[in-house]
Amino acid sequence: MKDGIPNETSLTRFMRLIRFSHTIFALPFGLGALLVATHGQPPARLLALVLACMVCARTAAMLFNRIVDWSLDQRNPRTAGRHQLISRPVAFLLLALSTAAFVVTAAMINHTTFLLSPLALGIIFFYSVTKRFTAASHFFLGFALAVAPAGAWIAATGQLALAPLLLGLGVVGWVAGFDLIYATQDLEFDQREGLHSLVVRLGIARAMRLAQLLHLAMFLALLAFGFVAALGPIYFCGMPLVAGALVYEHRSAARLDLAGINRAFFQSNAFVSAVFLITVWAAVA
Repeated sequence: MKDGIPNETSLTRFMRLIRFSHTIFALPFGLGALLVATHGQPPARLLALVLACMVCARTAAMLFNRIVDWSLDQRNPRTAGRHQLISRPVAFLLLALSTAAFVVTAAMINHTTFLLSPLALGIIFFYSVTKRFTAASHFFLGFALAVAPAGAWIAATGQLALAPLLLGLGVVGWVAGFDLIYATQDLEFDQREGLHSLVVRLGIARAMRLAQLLHLAMFLALLAFGFVAALGPIYFCGMPLVAGALVYEHRSAARLDLAGINRAFFQSNAFVSAVFLITVWAAVA
């Protein structure tokens, strides 16, 4: 038994390390963009390759983050056990494999996705170092996740358009907002280590208000995406559910207890992602 988990396998420890369950946050936005770009009928091969790309990219990004923050995670009480889940050499090996798998899979989609794959990797890796020099690190995280809908659209059409850009802006606001909430847990640690965040710069109260504004901007961006993509009433009927989940998240986080923040973080964001994907699928089916 380790960390209260009996007979934990290497795969289970790896999944915990990269927070694989959190893949459900960004994945639906990439799939939603793909559905709209293909008018609800993505070829099976393209769907499989896009899914593989998103999983490989997120795995590589999380491994890179764990390696870069290896010593920081050991000093942070919230993350002190992460380095025990996997050895550093194995983390480097898996990072290399997932990175290579992403590039190869992108090359199998089309020439444009192959050429842009190093740029995509650079964007998603860059976030991990931003908290060392800028309080805007939350927005870089949002930008990293916004690669998913943009990349999926390019995979389907070979070019960008207004719809995925609006969706990407929504993802930036959504992620930056919930990352501000999540960062309140590390306020004292970040201050002690000299790390940058808007929670450190603004304080908890003002950071939480900014998170509310960012989630409002996200909601407006989702509405704009629906109009530009001509998704119709089915999509818009789901938007009050998204709004309700965001309100629940902020009310839960207002208590500023660890359990409340983590519960709101996972449940609300998973619900938002699921509602978005289901309503997009229903609108284009």
